[in-house]
Amino acid sequence: MQRFLQTTVVALGILLASAGAKLMADAASDAAAKHDFGGADRQLIIKGKQLYSTFCLHCHGLNMVTPGTVAFDLRQFPHDDKARFVNSVTHGKNNRMPAWGDVLKPDQIDALWAYVVSGGKG
Repeated sequence: MQRFLQTTVVALGILLASAGAKLMADAASDAAAKHDFGGADRQLIIKGKQLYSTFCLHCHGLNMVTPGTVAFDLRQFPHDDKARFVNSVTHGKNNRMPAWGDVLKPDQIDALWAYVVSGGKG
């Protein structure tokens, strides 16, 4: 009976270890798919990079490295303040940045946000 209990405990331990390894592998796979860019998926970041190249690069620089202009360094933008980002892009900034709300759709602004949160690594 004692041998049966020992075998059962070992089998349960192996089963739990296997389940834990599967959960960790799934989490790692999810992280790899998201590339740890603030939870945004790679395709959204790539779309954001394309939009950035068209609408933002001139002032905010290649890969968000500001070329010495008065433009805000987007690499320093707080990653927990999407509302501020959306407002700035939509309505502009005190005659220093044009309003893009009539040009960009909300999903495009979301893609730009994903690119900014990625740190320009799209």
